[in-house]
Amino acid sequence: MVDMLIGELAERAGTSARTLRYYEEHGLVEAGRDANGYRRYGEGELRVVHEIRALLAAGFGVDDIRPFVACLRAGNSAGHVCPDSVAVLRRRLREVEGLLDQMGAVRDQLRGQLAQAIEEREIRCLRIR
Repeated sequence: MVDMLIGELAERAGTSARTLRYYEEHGLVEAGRDANGYRRYGEGELRVVHEIRALLAAGFGVDDIRPFVACLRAGNSAGHVCPDSVAVLRRRLREVEGLLDQMGAVRDQLRGQLAQAIEEREIRCLRIR
């Protein structure tokens, strides 16, 4: 089961050994140890690392990722199919929707300010003529 060193896993996952050690430090990736202390990883850790990287790229934090990893380790085909993962997805979606609402309000305010600035500029230009 444990069949690749950290450098090989890093290369296959498209990341660095330092990043893998970080994931391991946070309990996301599991490594066995040789007698000489070298980390050895099972083939399944490649899938876990891909899941972690995809979730981080989508804006999830390390703590949010734990249920997805646990779901994969439980033998599921994907990390998002377990109830705890679904709960994280729901919460994160609410957060993103809230941010989108905030950004929409900022956009509307900027549009209004821009329209007002253009209108005032045109009025000033007419007065000068």
